[in-house]
Amino acid sequence: MERTSGTGRSAEAQAFARLMRELKERGGRSYGALARVLHTSTSTLHRYCSGEALPAEFAVVDRFARACGAKPTEAVELHRAWLLADARRRAVVEAPPVDAGDRGAVGADPAGPVGPVGLVGPAGPVGPVGPAVPVVRAVADAPGAPDARVSPRTGRRLLLAGVAAAAVVALAVGLRWLPQTGRDDRAPQAGPTAAADAGAPTGTGGATGTGPAAGPTAPETGPGTPAAPAPAPSATGTATGAPTGPAATGGPAPAAPPLRASVRSHVWAANCDHAYLAAPAPEAVPPPPVAADAPAWAAGRKAVHAGTQIVEVTLLGTGEDPVVLEALEVRVPGRRTPLAWNVYQMSQGCGGGLTPAGFTVNLDAPRPLARPAGGNDQGEKIEAPAFPMRVSAAEPAVLRVVASSTGCDCDWYLDLRWSGPTGSGTLRLDESGRPWRLSAVAPNRPVYGYAHEQSRWIR
Repeated sequence: MERTSGTGRSAEAQAFARLMRELKERGGRSYGALARVLHTSTSTLHRYCSGEALPAEFAVVDRFARACGAKPTEAVELHRAWLLADARRRAVVEAPPVDAGDRGAVGADPAGPVGPVGLVGPAGPVGPVGPAVPVVRAVADAPGAPDARVSPRTGRRLLLAGVAAAAVVALAVGLRWLPQTGRDDRAPQAGPTAAADAGAPTGTGGATGTGPAAGPTAPETGPGTPAAPAPAPSATGTATGAPTGPAATGGPAPAAPPLRASVRSHVWAANCDHAYLAAPAPEAVPPPPVAADAPAWAAGRKAVHAGTQIVEVTLLGTGEDPVVLEALEVRVPGRRTPLAWNVYQMSQGCGGGLTPAGFTVNLDAPRPLARPAGGNDQGEKIEAPAFPMRVSAAEPAVLRVVASSTGCDCDWYLDLRWSGPTGSGTLRLDESGRPWRLSAVAPNRPVYGYAHEQSRWIR
C-alpha cells in the first residue's frame, strides 16, 4: 500500500488528513485559532493535518468539522475517513509482538494491501463498512444538523448523541470484542503481577479473553526497581467473567457471560493531559506521542501512569435481552512504595469544555470504592452515573473510571457484577489478564515537559 513519504502512515490516514486540510483551507482559519477551539496544541493539530498523527477520538474531528463550517455530507465523509484510518491503526497495534528495536514501527502501515474493514465478532467478519455509516447519517440528517432551526442546547445534545454512537461504531470496527471465559475471577489471579510489567499495556492481544497462566505470584518490587521487558501492547484490555447460578454449581461448564467488553487504559484528560513515570533519562526518551499512540510509547519506555489513570470500558450485550450491571468493585492486589522515577508530562497545559461523568477511585483508601462523579459540558451539568444500569445488543454503556494515588505504587483492577436471563456473575476488567498499574509521584522527583521549539525535554 502506498504511503506518504516521511510520515509512515497508512493511505487511510493520508486520505483523512487530506480532507482535514481541504476543510481548513476553505474555512480560512489558522492552526492556532482552530487549536484553541479543539482544546489542543497547534503542533498536534498540524500533525493531524499532515498525516503524521491521528486523533484518538471522533469528538476532536467533530469539533474541527464544525469550526471549519463543514456541511453535513462533508462531516459524514470526514467521519467515515477517520473510522477507516482508526481501524487500520488499531489493527496494526494489535499485530504480533515485535522486538524492542522495532517498537518505533508500531502504528506503521503493514506491508501489502488489505481487504475492506469489517466488524469482527465471535463468529468472524460480519461485513465491510459501507460508503456511509447509518448512525452518523441519521445524526447528520436529523433536526439537530447545522442547517436546522433548533436551539443550541438541543443541537449540542444531538451532536453528543451522534458522537457517542459513532464511538460505538468505531470500537466495533477497530477493536475485536473480547469473548469472555467462564472461570471465577472474584479472587486475585495467580500468576505474574503487573509489577513485572512496569505498568505497560501487555497481554496476548486481547482476543481470547484468557488470563495469565497459573503460577507463583511475582515478588513485589521496591522503588525504582527495573521491570522485566513486556510484550508489545494490545489496543484493549481483557475482560474475564464468571457467571453464577445453577450451571456454576455443577454439571456442564457454564455459558459465557452475555456481555462483550472493550477496555482502554491510556485515556488522557481532554485528550492531551497526562503524565507518566519512566526510569530513562530525558536524552533517551522520545517526544510525547498523541493520545492514540500512548500504549506503544509507554511500552517502549516501560512507563507507569503517574498519579492518575483513566480507564474507559465499553460494554455491549450479546443478545436482545437486557443485562443489568449491578455494581463496580475495586480490587487492589498489590501496594508498594512509589517509584523514584522521572515524571514526563505529555502536554505543557491544555483544557477542554467537556468534563465527562464517571467514577472516581482513591487507591490509597483501605477499601477503595468506585464513587459516582458528575461532569460538565460548557457550564451545563452532566448527571453522575448510577447503578443499576442496563445494556443489550442495541443499548451499550460506557464506564469511565478515574483512579488516583498519592502514596503507593498500586496494582488494581475492577470487578463488574451483572445479572441477566442466563444467571448472574462477575466480569473482571483488567489489562490482558493482568492488573493495571499506576504509581504516585515520589517526593523531589524531576518533572519534564517537552519543548517542541528546542526538540528536547526540559525541567
